[in-house]
Amino acid sequence: MEEYIKIIDAHSHLWLHQDTMVEGQCIKEMGNGRSMFFGEEVQMLPPFIIDGKNSAEIFLSNMNYARVSAAVVTQEFIDGLQNDYLEEVGRLYPDRFFVFGMPDFRQEDWLEQAFQLMGRGFKGIKIPAARMIGKDSRIWLNSPQMMKMYHEMERRGVLLHVELTEGDKQVGEVEDIITECPRLRIIIGHFGMVTREGWLYQIRLARHKRVFVECGGITWLFNDEFYPFPSAVQAIREAADEVGIDKLMWGSDYPRTITAITYKMSYDFVLKSELLDAHEKRLFLSDNARKLFGFNNLIDLPYIKNMSE
Repeated sequence: MEEYIKIIDAHSHLWLHQDTMVEGQCIKEMGNGRSMFFGEEVQMLPPFIIDGKNSAEIFLSNMNYARVSAAVVTQEFIDGLQNDYLEEVGRLYPDRFFVFGMPDFRQEDWLEQAFQLMGRGFKGIKIPAARMIGKDSRIWLNSPQMMKMYHEMERRGVLLHVELTEGDKQVGEVEDIITECPRLRIIIGHFGMVTREGWLYQIRLARHKRVFVECGGITWLFNDEFYPFPSAVQAIREAADEVGIDKLMWGSDYPRTITAITYKMSYDFVLKSELLDAHEKRLFLSDNARKLFGFNNLIDLPYIKNMSE
């Protein structure tokens, strides 16, 4: 029998309404779990979420069923800013969710927004950096204004979550942040875009003491291979050999990834793998995230038998 681990999801999303513009294109929920996404109709949510509300309560039901004790909720431009809702979620369920605030870096007053979010009590700030390199413009992660935000985050103990564009295009900018703010804790998202060329450049950032990597979306990135994602586990093994398993965390990228697989499937391919030992699995699925995000009261979830068993 597998050892029971109080699992923590280090990458998830929540929203009540999806209605926004990114790069001049509409992203909007259409009912039955579908959204218009960069000119294409896609299944953004499971089809039974007919009203488009990807709520904390629905997620908690999924978490309880899959025996996931806590989750980190991040943000992305494609979902629209969710600061008000996530502030409420963090207040209602402090032992189940760690929530990231996100300024709108496309607006002139983004730095003021960032300071306001920290003042409201957000313990993490998200930068969707891959969306900040446009055809005709670029927001540099190491600009003087950005550095002002990082210094304040460092002073307050606020975490930085950043998703970089593929390869090493923005790695140098992150190196500058690390040099300027050595006490700032940084999380690299999407496992460095592991299926893209040069992904290990991003993973190697975790050789720095306060830099960590989460694997949110890894089942999406290896979707063509599908469950049980043997190449994904091999990539986790390779990353662990590069920077140490204590720097890596599991993340699901819920809810988008569970249109193809169940929520439990998004982590149990790791549990079933023989490439990681029991200690490594515990660190990757729970302990690393527990320490970083301060989940000190993890809920113990019993196994509930399926009716079909």
